[in-house]
Amino acid sequence: MCDVRHRVCVQGDCDRFFARPDSRLQPGIGRYRAFRLTRGVPQQRLFVPSGQVSLFIMLDGEMRAGRAGQESAAASTCTAAVYGPHIHPKVLGHAGSMEGVEICVLPWAAYTLFGVSMGDLADTMVDACTVLGPRILYLAEALSEAPGWPDRFTILDQTLLRWTARAAASREPAPPVLRAWDLLTRTAGTIPIRELAASIDWSQRQLEIRFRDQIGLSPKRLARVLRLNQSILMLSKDSSQTEAAITCGFYDQAHLTREFKALTGMPPGRFLAALAPSCSWPTN
Repeated sequence: MCDVRHRVCVQGDCDRFFARPDSRLQPGIGRYRAFRLTRGVPQQRLFVPSGQVSLFIMLDGEMRAGRAGQESAAASTCTAAVYGPHIHPKVLGHAGSMEGVEICVLPWAAYTLFGVSMGDLADTMVDACTVLGPRILYLAEALSEAPGWPDRFTILDQTLLRWTARAAASREPAPPVLRAWDLLTRTAGTIPIRELAASIDWSQRQLEIRFRDQIGLSPKRLARVLRLNQSILMLSKDSSQTEAAITCGFYDQAHLTREFKALTGMPPGRFLAALAPSCSWPTN
């Protein structure tokens, strides 16, 4: 089912289209998030560190991406990109009008689908053609020719089912990596890494090597990202910083503040103030 939302604001007219992929693609392939912005103004938006991989396909317009705080001239511009799991805050921008879709992929599923080491994609955005080859161009063309987003989501389902079926025959993540991923995500990054390694009968070094290859981030870095996102969720629901720090596994409120500054570039209060509703860019 396609969920459509329309908003008009000072940044322009924005339509958003959301859909869940075919059940056979879940949970590795997450939500489809399409967007169409018209009559807008150029903008930049902070992209919070995430444990997931994003495949962006732009049908109209381009997006720019760079590390938060760097000069815009250092940013890269693309129309189809793979955005790997990241620990550093990034900034995405656009010129004011655009249309495209973000396909959210869990890193262990991306490891199978893309056929590359996830360590090569960590903390970077690369042209999708370098990862997926010309097939991404064929997909973008098919999406452009479809009459609307409900049909485009069907095309995405059909295409990703074909890609996944072909890739899964020769490349799948190690079961212990999947168990470790599940434990980390279920505990929102609060499980100690030593305990995590012991639970799958691996050494911490072995876990780190395999995790970097098949997930992209080390277990410790992924845990930091998960704790950050859990604390953002709590704070956005009016929990106190002290409560969020205790629940999310930080030593104290000062530790929470340091992690916010390290992973988003700003302290919690300023970050939350910057999360004012926007109609012109998808967020993770």
